[in-house]
Amino acid sequence: MTNPANEQLLKLHYILPLSWEKVRNLMKITDDFDEILHISPKFLASQLNIREEKAAQLIKHYKELIQRSMAIYYDQHNITPIPYTDPLYPERLKQLYDAPAVVYAKGDVQLLNRPKMMAVIGSRAATSYSENVLKSILPPLIREQYIIVSGLAKGADRLAHEATIRYGGKTIGVLGHGLFHSYPPQNKELNAYMASEHLLITEYPPYVGVQKWHFPARNRIISGLCEALVVTEAALKSGTLITTELALEQGKDVFAVPGNIFSEQSRGTNKLIKEGAIPVWDGFQILEEIQLFSNSR
Repeated sequence: MTNPANEQLLKLHYILPLSWEKVRNLMKITDDFDEILHISPKFLASQLNIREEKAAQLIKHYKELIQRSMAIYYDQHNITPIPYTDPLYPERLKQLYDAPAVVYAKGDVQLLNRPKMMAVIGSRAATSYSENVLKSILPPLIREQYIIVSGLAKGADRLAHEATIRYGGKTIGVLGHGLFHSYPPQNKELNAYMASEHLLITEYPPYVGVQKWHFPARNRIISGLCEALVVTEAALKSGTLITTELALEQGKDVFAVPGNIFSEQSRGTNKLIKEGAIPVWDGFQILEEIQLFSNSR
């Protein structure tokens, strides 16, 4: 992480968390990002597709960081920044058209490229039904060395992380904010534990706080990391359904747990099944389906 190209990218991304596609556009002008100090804000804005005022701010703040070592800064905070060109960068995320130029990680970074990953998500207003469902879904997946990925939100995400830990598995939390923050507040202890014993990742520099629009963007990383996705509960207008749409666009298999037709938190999952999601209620079914898909490909 000490080579000049990575240092320059980390400075750039610290100021403005760009996608790799936008970084590539900048690289068509120069491979030396220090050169942006000599580029007009108007031209830089046209290359990055941002406002001219934002480009001017980028140049100003980049100049302020020019003598700073980002590698030392992140090391001091036990954060591992992983640029797109780093061998640690997840191959699956490179398939995203708007892949992050940098992923920030805290914890066991070797989990990022484990071959078996399963997203388990659901309603933030999850009921005890999700908790009971996870008892039958997670143990078989964990025995098969699947890493369980979720969004560390309240409700189903938190239940998935906690159950995975309880059953002796490994889990990755994908955040919609920087690593200096913990959200929601009630997940602070779980957040700290996962940063120590499991893994937290985000596309946002550490200082970036919580913004509503970050979470839909975060969802593409959850689905992008995994070979398949399981939904335990979801209302009809749940944000969880955004993640399932992204997973389908990415060519991922989507599993949904059928629920009580009178339960608000099962209307979304039942609708998913009606539209083609695979109904499951235990982990062995998921493993069988994945094997069938694997054999047919």
